[in-house]
Amino acid sequence: MANVELSAAEKELMCNASVILTKNSIIEKVYQLLGNILLSFQENENCKKILSEIPSNYPKISKGENYEGLPWVMLDYPRCFSAADIFAVRIFFWWGNFFSITLQAKGRYKSKLQVANYKLHVMDDWYLCCNEDEWQHHFREDNYLPLSSFTEKQIHDLHFIKLAKKIPLEKWDEVELFLKKSFDEIMAII
Repeated sequence: MANVELSAAEKELMCNASVILTKNSIIEKVYQLLGNILLSFQENENCKKILSEIPSNYPKISKGENYEGLPWVMLDYPRCFSAADIFAVRIFFWWGNFFSITLQAKGRYKSKLQVANYKLHVMDDWYLCCNEDEWQHHFREDNYLPLSSFTEKQIHDLHFIKLAKKIPLEKWDEVELFLKKSFDEIMAII
């Protein structure tokens, strides 16, 4: 049987309970932030109109420990996930990386967005998913490219629409305003 060894750095980290306690405190504050943001989303007039067309409109906050090896927290609101039709606005916190906001539309919800393609090009600081896997959240070039780099036809031909933008974690003090403003931009194109 092989002997499992820890490096000196791993041993030091393992013995330091404050690392995990601090992580847990940060995750709790992310939850609080998402709760604050959710309240403002629920007051958005365009969002209220959209909710009347979406069968599942309850907010959902979930978390995990392993998106590419790192903890994450997400808020989906409004949201509707079925085999054929998807509509969701997702806030995603990814430890060590960023906060992002995403509009995801597929099926009949994507069709409704096609009418608004001309408006999408006004959103020049947004990214559009170019990946076939709609459940990836990273911003590497194999997943997202600037929206402005797509033609109307390319957007129309996509199996799903996934518009996103991000803000680095170092800008924690700006995150709430960034997400609220971005949500308003999403609601304006629907």
